[in-house]
Amino acid sequence: MSEEYKRRYTFGADYGTSDYKFGPISLGERPKIMENRGYFPDDSSIMYELMGGVREVIVGDEIPLFLGAKEDLATRLVYPMRNGIIKRGDKRAWKVIYEITRQSLEMCRPSDPDFDGFYVCASLSSVAPKYMYEELFKIYQQIDEETGLVKAVTIIPQPLAVAIAHKVPTCVVLESGHGNSQVCPLSRYPIRRAIVALNRGGGDANNITSQILYDAGYGDLAKEEAVVRRVKEAIGLVPRNLDDAIQRAKREPEKYRVVLKIPGTRITIDLDKEPWVRFLIGEFVFNPNHEIFESYFKRGMPRPSDVKFGDILFRGMLDFGDAVVESVEQCPVELQPYLYSRVLLSGGNFQWSAPESYGGVAVDSATKMGLMLREKGIEDVKVDMASEPKFSVWRGCIVYGYSVPVKYEWSWDRMEGWLRLR
Repeated sequence: MSEEYKRRYTFGADYGTSDYKFGPISLGERPKIMENRGYFPDDSSIMYELMGGVREVIVGDEIPLFLGAKEDLATRLVYPMRNGIIKRGDKRAWKVIYEITRQSLEMCRPSDPDFDGFYVCASLSSVAPKYMYEELFKIYQQIDEETGLVKAVTIIPQPLAVAIAHKVPTCVVLESGHGNSQVCPLSRYPIRRAIVALNRGGGDANNITSQILYDAGYGDLAKEEAVVRRVKEAIGLVPRNLDDAIQRAKREPEKYRVVLKIPGTRITIDLDKEPWVRFLIGEFVFNPNHEIFESYFKRGMPRPSDVKFGDILFRGMLDFGDAVVESVEQCPVELQPYLYSRVLLSGGNFQWSAPESYGGVAVDSATKMGLMLREKGIEDVKVDMASEPKFSVWRGCIVYGYSVPVKYEWSWDRMEGWLRLR
């Protein structure tokens, strides 16, 4: 009876650096999405009191209705998992995680009379420290005590979820989200000692997009993160070869020109004079070491830096090709050919378009990654894009939660199993 119940009420929760993907098994192939952020409004305002403001943190679709001046965003808008890691004592970040988790579970509460709580499979970055597992378990325990929505919970690394979703037990998963990227080789389970973490993700593509907007005369828009992200996703391209792409775009500017209208506003963005800058956005994600980026660094654009969180060093400027090679070469030589034979790309930071009209000048992420690895001497390499790369972790959570029997209790030694809350 318990296994049948679990299969009906498995719930996936993927804590991405930009978006939180969640929902029960009944959703099918696609989860619900909530931005992984929270806004702490000014509760000292009289208007806040008159409008019934009683919540310390606002999450979900209501955030835009509470936003104040642009200058306040840096201090009041909290993205808890910028690097996939939350510091133990960061109370505001953990409050955001609590609020989005509780709200997501409430949104999905079934009306079935036999419902007695979800079996939740949550997913964190592969470099998340043990205390993050402990804190997240405490959050689910508190939510269940208050709502009765959680019967049991387990937590798995995001690359493992990707491998499970694609039924590939031996592979390299390169997961790239908003705040960071992680290269994780798997042989039935993540090889933790070979993980390479990068302090670079979609947020860095936002940085160069912001500088491009500023240079093109859109200085005010360059300060608004939501607008910058929309522009990045609409105009960014990944070049097969950056130098060649720039030359072609300069020769045929009309062919690569893009005009973007921001819905619901009078704002139109037109990069008619320098459409070649579109290729810088995608290239910066894969390899920020090209000399052309030095001029942007000199003008103040943040250079991706090495950052250490606990024992984990997040590399800033290491290109994706070198990152994969470095990770694989920390594994046994016998295993390496099997790892190179299946490299899986996952995460929203790999969702770049490659219009056919550009004749291969712009490529998709899998093609770019394959080219980079072959340039480094890896001949028998196969790179695949995860189906629905933005949702593959959530799908892996659902498969894992559905498949792992209830009898397996959580083990802190193996970091697997179910933590029964009641």
